[in-house]
Formats: sequence, structure tokens, C-alpha cells
Amino acid sequence: GYKIPVIENLGATLDQFDAIDFSDNEIRKLDGFPLLRRLKTLLMNNNRICRIGENLEQALPSLTELVLTNNNIAELGELDPLSTIKSLTYLSVLRNPVTNKKHYRLYVIHKVPQVRVLDFQKVKLKERQEAEKMFKGKRGAQLAKDIARRTKTFNPGAGLPTDKKKAGPSPGDVEAIKTAIANATTLAEVERLKGLLQAGQIPGRERKSGPSEDAEEEMDED
Repeated sequence: GYKIPVIENLGATLDQFDAIDFSDNEIRKLDGFPLLRRLKTLLMNNNRICRIGENLEQALPSLTELVLTNNNIAELGELDPLSTIKSLTYLSVLRNPVTNKKHYRLYVIHKVPQVRVLDFQKVKLKERQEAEKMFKGKRGAQLAKDIARRTKTFNPGAGLPTDKKKAGPSPGDVEAIKTAIANATTLAEVERLKGLLQAGQIPGRERKSGPSEDAEEEMDED
């Protein structure tokens, strides 16, 4: 990363990219995007993001994958702006303080129902039903409001560690990742790659699986 503190000057890209990687910088707020109709994947891992801007769907109407792993999002209500990005289906908020909040996963499923894979795990029908039950009716709506309201008090600079360990891939790893994703042809393959990345493995270099493991993987996909 180049220690970029804010997102700016993206208009110079002329909307030529399907994916943009802002990993390993010092960005604190997810905003500042010009209209990027083509952008589908946004990698923001290893930054200091603690706020998400409003109306992102107006600038990123095609965004399907957002990786916010290892940032400083601390409150559930800070994730609410993502609800308006109707194309968003993959979301990772791993290694953010917010994931330790009570009802974190059910709250996100309720607020951002279009997400199908949260933190590299498929959202199950049972989870959707639990979320619907928890936040149903006046009582549920009040619970959601109470959870979100805690974010209204924000102290600039609070909860922003001055030194964070970066876990970014090497240039060689980046090439391996790009190659693997470019060669992926099915949703199952993409999810397998995400699982490897989450486990800290680089696609193309992981341990080769034996016949029994391949058969087991096929059974899981059925």
C-alpha cells in the first residue's frame, strides 16, 4: 500500500476496471467515489475504516463484492449504509471490532438482505428466518433501532490504533490470486478460492487434495 488516507482522484480511471484494490492503506472512511458503473469488486482490507459513507449505490451501482477485512468498524449501525447497494452479494467484515457485537451476523443479514455470502460463509435459510423473527414487528424494529443508535456518538480518532500489523500478500501472491480468480468459472470455484484466501492460503499453491477430498467437495456442492 501507499499509505493513502482518503479515496480520491478515481475519476482518472475512466471507469475501466471491474476490480480496485485499496488494501494496506490508511483510509478511515469508505466514500469519495465518482460514478464507477463497471466496478464490481472493491478490496479495502487492512485499512483503518471506521465509517461508511451514505449513498454509495449512486457511485457504485454494480458493486457485488466488498472486502472490509481488518479495519476499525466498531458499531453495527455503521454497516447500515450498505443496505442501499442492492447488487452487493459478497461482504467480509472479518477482524473488525463490530463482529464481536451481540447479534452481529443476524443484524447484517436483516439490514443487508441481498448479501448471500457474509464473512466467507454462505447465509443460510435458517439464519434468514432467525433474523426475520428477531427483528419482526414493533419490538424487533425497536431492537434494530436501539442497536444502530449506539453509533450516533462518535469520537474522532477513538478506537483507531496507531500501529496495525499488515497481512497483505506479496507481489507474487497477488499474481497467483489474480490468476486463480481469472480462471474461476463457477460460483463454487470462486467460493473455494475465497475459503483458501480466508485460511491464509494462496490459490495455486495450496496442498493438492486427494481423490477422497475431491469426492467430499463434490458432495458438499450437491
